[in-house]
Amino acid sequence: MEVTEAIRNRKSVRAFLNKPVTDDTITDILEYARWAPSGVNSQPWHVAVLTGEAKLQVGKALGKLRADGEKPLPDYQYYPTKIEEPYISRKRACGQALYSALGIERKDIEARKTQWMKNYDCFGAPVTLLFFIDTILGKGSWVDAGMFIQNVMLAARGLELETCPLAALAEYPNVVRNILNIPDSKKLICGMALGYADYDDPSYQYRTEREPVGNFAQWYS
Repeated sequence: MEVTEAIRNRKSVRAFLNKPVTDDTITDILEYARWAPSGVNSQPWHVAVLTGEAKLQVGKALGKLRADGEKPLPDYQYYPTKIEEPYISRKRACGQALYSALGIERKDIEARKTQWMKNYDCFGAPVTLLFFIDTILGKGSWVDAGMFIQNVMLAARGLELETCPLAALAEYPNVVRNILNIPDSKKLICGMALGYADYDDPSYQYRTEREPVGNFAQWYS
């Protein structure tokens, strides 16, 4: 697959086939991703690869906390405390596109909750990836980690797999660290579902819009 095609057609997949991903394939994805740039070659990323029982244990623990109404305590604030335009309209359009594809009405709170809970099982994907970064590092290293994470998603597409980056998996980092015996010095950035997409699922039948280049880029000469 051409790099431009992998970028243009990438999307967050929310339905996966019950088809295992081999350890060799996961290693290949990370092998490609590790060539991401980073300031002074710091390579600040750390990845926890969860399959089998480990994946189930973490997913069930996070899902139970959410179902019990436990307040999330992430390592950092992903979204602003007050969201304004144009971001609020984009957020609403994103949610509406997904729920419309699934046939879930806005007033159907229970159906929306059920769909949200699928985050913790990574929408049936056989692999969960969790991305961490050392506490001692600054914001620039978080940018580096983001480029690495993007490489993971593009490398997966090159090997005929799909992904869904998941901030939901970073809601209760202390629980994740405890289960996996990861030190507190590692901050949890986000998770990611990895697997073979179920292209026939209704959730795959929509695409969020992107702003045209002219709306976000300015030329200077």
